Amino acid sequence: MIYKIPRTVSVGGLGKTKRIEIGGNAPVSIQTMWKEGIVSVLNDRNALDSILYRINELSQIGCDLIRFAVPDMDSAKALCLIAEYTSMPLVADIHFDYKLALECLKGNVAKIRINPGNIGSKENVIKVVNACKEKGAAIRIGVNSGSLPHDILEQVNNKQITRAEGLALTAAREAEIFNELNFDSVVVSMKASSVEETILANESFASKFDLPLHIGVTEAGPLISGVVKSTIAFTHLLNENIGSTIRVSLSDSPMNEVITGREILRETGKRTEGVKLISCPRCGRLGFDVHSFVTRWQTELLSLNKDITVAVMGCVVNGPGEGKHADLGICGAGDSVIIFKHGKICCTLKADLSIKDEELRLKSLMENADNEFRKELYSL
Repeated sequence: MIYKIPRTVSVGGLGKTKRIEIGGNAPVSIQTMWKEGIVSVLNDRNALDSILYRINELSQIGCDLIRFAVPDMDSAKALCLIAEYTSMPLVADIHFDYKLALECLKGNVAKIRINPGNIGSKENVIKVVNACKEKGAAIRIGVNSGSLPHDILEQVNNKQITRAEGLALTAAREAEIFNELNFDSVVVSMKASSVEETILANESFASKFDLPLHIGVTEAGPLISGVVKSTIAFTHLLNENIGSTIRVSLSDSPMNEVITGREILRETGKRTEGVKLISCPRCGRLGFDVHSFVTRWQTELLSLNKDITVAVMGCVVNGPGEGKHADLGICGAGDSVIIFKHGKICCTLKADLSIKDEELRLKSLMENADNEFRKELYSL
């Protein structure tokens, strides 16, 4: 099947907000969703600073957009306040009340996510579109398998069309509204909890329309099942060049959503920049605590603008030998830690046997290992 090349949609660029491109020849962007309420920022500067700090952390590991639920007017005002202080493009997730979208557009919100079918009359949609035109904001049409229009849902229930066809048909119907209003800064998403339905819906739409697609598997589940579902769906679609922006939906942290999305894009060849972190699964040889080292270092490594591979190996079996392709690696060997570059040992650290307490001895060794690893990392 032949799929349309998506048009380019600009998002952001208001106030401090950076401008990014979605679609066209732009890199596939990574989105996550904020998972807490934000109203507290209206009267608590510490709450605002905390959110801004966490947004910056997400940005450093590769997040390009963050969507916020806006269930009420205070949340809309809070989102405007957050947008005033961050360069991250923020997306307002609006349901039922178009006035919430209008309130968000008083600030530097970069994109509005709506389902035109659930915010009332066409006049309400026109008001949102006009406000977006005036502000230079984009709109994402969000269609989920659980909220299909009644007439299309009836066709699905009567087995006249599949649910995937219903998703694509609904998205096409909603997109036509914006076409009639001469508004082309539109991104479309069609999500289902089924991997197959998600793939088929996006393939169907991409064969007919050139609107950029935001892909995701909705209600994907907890960490493991969510990662599996998203990986299967995204890999299939991205290999067909379908998908201009992605969100890995997990019942887990935004950090893990972004990291998973980043790794999927790396393995499908859609994004190659940044540190590639590899680690062995660990086994009974127990030469080195891979898990705790990766936990300590993952965020810092993924935040670096270095095109390198870092290997964290549990013992000498998987150390300099199997990790020789890495630019930098670390592994354990009894009471020692070895740091290597391109398979050649550059530093060996030994535990201080004068420290009798085993836990304190290990802690001292790990502190020395962290210091030497950091020195070698930043010398690359």
